[in-house]
Amino acid sequence: MRAGGLVREPALLVLADGEVFEGEAAGLVQPVSTGEVVFNTALSGYQEVVTDPSYAGQVVAFTYPHIGNYGTNAADDEAPRPFCRGVVVRDLTAEPSNWRATEGLEAFLVRHDVPAVTGIDTRRLTRHLRDRGAMPCAFGTAGEAELRAAAAAAEPTDGHDLVAGVTTTEPYVRGDGPYRVVAYDFGIKETMLRQLGALATITVVPAGTAADDVLAMAPDGVFLSNGPGDPAALPGPAAAVGALVGRVPVFGICLGHQILATALGGTTYKLPFGHHGSNHPVQRRSTGQVEVTSQNHNYAVVDVPDAEVSHVNLNDGVVEGIRCRSAAAFSVQYHPEAGPGPHDARYLFDEFRALMGAPSGPGAPEELAIERGASGRPRGEG
Repeated sequence: MRAGGLVREPALLVLADGEVFEGEAAGLVQPVSTGEVVFNTALSGYQEVVTDPSYAGQVVAFTYPHIGNYGTNAADDEAPRPFCRGVVVRDLTAEPSNWRATEGLEAFLVRHDVPAVTGIDTRRLTRHLRDRGAMPCAFGTAGEAELRAAAAAAEPTDGHDLVAGVTTTEPYVRGDGPYRVVAYDFGIKETMLRQLGALATITVVPAGTAADDVLAMAPDGVFLSNGPGDPAALPGPAAAVGALVGRVPVFGICLGHQILATALGGTTYKLPFGHHGSNHPVQRRSTGQVEVTSQNHNYAVVDVPDAEVSHVNLNDGVVEGIRCRSAAAFSVQYHPEAGPGPHDARYLFDEFRALMGAPSGPGAPEELAIERGASGRPRGEG
């Protein structure tokens, strides 16, 4: 087997339910690699997907057939390194063509020790996962019997704290905007920091930071980032957020949305195969407007007592946003920062800014944004 002159070893992808797919080894070639396999439907942005810490513990299967066409470059990294367990593609491009490219995707995967498998029938794989749900898998150059055993023994993400493996170990500062924001790093993306940095000076803190330590920094707002895994495995962060709600404005995205919902008394559950892609239609209930959104999550929220549903997924009715009734706190399940994906929902960062510029006490971010023209002002400025 050859790809751009490269001889590849045969490889297999075996799912936990015994389904087998033939392909070729790529990236870091290993006899056996394991993880929970999910499919992503984005047509571009593969580098941002691979470097998104929210994929920790998972193997990403791309539904788009040609991956790697435009190479990679440092500017598109969402984290210093990938945290995913592996990559599955139909056709891995050997020679990228783009003026921004500094490295091919396969060289990028090898440099970061990410195993991959190419030549997979990703259409059949996607249909199978849609029918059976996301599940553990094993892939590599080992024999079928060994891979079957590894897939059967591999664990899903349920019940595991994957945030501990991606969060920062020490606080750091980013951005130069006029507000002061403390951002919980549950697996924060670089694009989020760029968006927040335009409106605030951000102190990024580890996921286990206590509420009192956050309040001691006198922030104008607290941001809850995206991240990997099961929100039910994070009682500590949920308790800390619960202690912050009502004392400082709070804005959460993705896992941050799930943690805020948990702090408000809501519950979470695992979706069959999750939402992973860049074209999910979401309705903003206050206006009826439909936004095309970028999404990456396997879990969702339900039954949040002290909140109203602000956004809903039009594909399956999943709760996509909540707004606290008694305090200045709101969150969305999708990714308004995109990276990759559409920018329809970036107004939410302006709503956070408006909320931070409001007098203390309960407030609805959408109403404040309308009232203030979505501009807001730092405290002390006229």
